[in-house]
Amino acid sequence: MQQIKEILALIPHRPPFLWVDRIIACAENWIITEKDIAPDLDVFHGHYPGNPIMPGVILCEAIFQSGALLMAKRNSPRSQGEFQLPVLTRIGGAKFKKPVFPGDTVQIKVTLTETIANACFFQGTLKVAEKVAVIVDFVCAMVKSPP
Repeated sequence: MQQIKEILALIPHRPPFLWVDRIIACAENWIITEKDIAPDLDVFHGHYPGNPIMPGVILCEAIFQSGALLMAKRNSPRSQGEFQLPVLTRIGGAKFKKPVFPGDTVQIKVTLTETIANACFFQGTLKVAEKVAVIVDFVCAMVKSPP
């Protein structure tokens, strides 16, 4: 429960669109997170009935949210009342190598490769049982939240 409280304090994502359950480890330029893929997720009713597979776009979102967590942990404390949102600005080179099924636990590693102004360039890898399922490069920027 403590893990979820920390995650909710760091990023604006909320259930049912929160795709990170735990922060396993974090350093200056990388983060490792986990997500348990619940067998009863509504998405499995339509993707694919009788042979449910976690949609790649949602797996990418889990990677992007992990990047947002790293950004939040790296940012200095928020100035008086100013709240910034991590916003995805670019996706590149996504590779889907292994399906993810109901009941799996995925582990996500996001590495910060470069920072230019308010843009952070990342490489993300999502694994299941220590085997790579998804690799994606992406960029996020911190933008001011509307009042």
